Amino acid sequence: MTAAPSVLVHHSPGQLAEAVCARLLTSFVDIQSAGQVPRWVLTGGSVADRVHAAIASSAARDAVDWSRVELWWGDERFLPDGHKDRNITQARRALLDHVNVDETRVHPMPAADVMDDPDLAAAAYEQTLKSNASALDHGDTPRFDLVMLGVGPDGHVASLFPEQPALHDERAVVAVRGAPKPPPTRISLTMATLCHSREVWFVVVGAEKAQAVHNALSGAGVLQVPAAGPHGEQRTLWLLDRAAASGLPANLPRHSSP
Repeated sequence: MTAAPSVLVHHSPGQLAEAVCARLLTSFVDIQSAGQVPRWVLTGGSVADRVHAAIASSAARDAVDWSRVELWWGDERFLPDGHKDRNITQARRALLDHVNVDETRVHPMPAADVMDDPDLAAAAYEQTLKSNASALDHGDTPRFDLVMLGVGPDGHVASLFPEQPALHDERAVVAVRGAPKPPPTRISLTMATLCHSREVWFVVVGAEKAQAVHNALSGAGVLQVPAAGPHGEQRTLWLLDRAAASGLPANLPRHSSP
């Protein structure tokens, strides 16, 4: 049985981004000090941009050996390479272009101009996951150290939207067509793959997300609220600003920053 999620509330989006940055850097330093390579699943969106920019500008960022960090993505918009709306493009601009990453450890999902069939692209990414898994991972995908997720106002995570077929998919990676949020074609890790992680962090800002946060933390079904599904094997953190936390269930324990 996994532990109950922990909820940490921060005063503002900026304070939240700085706190997530500090927590991530400390975690990766600890993992590397133990002689291991951190495996990080990145997300996209404005909150991820804030966190990535905070890391890039942090005085402590070089405490992490970025050439020894393995980078994956939870989902991707199926658009041409370099498109401004691709999560990998945003991550490169905000963070990866500012640190010394090893490109062999950077694993973006295939772009639409490289592989024009999203099902084949999803299968290719699943094969990349499998080729990077070892016997110690206890499965066909790597055991991640950190999966970072945003949450949509409808409760979606990665590109797993409410009531969509992808929520039932048992493969590691799935093509998503007809997504209710543009662009309609995407690639996403499935729920089981998102949960194959030591820790899962939800990073959420804004009052428009408050109802989705409430629903996910109130026992809603995963089909109706996909954000209710992902959990870390050791820890699940909900890192919120005050606006996103404004609808939290009254009986839910939470910790507030100063």
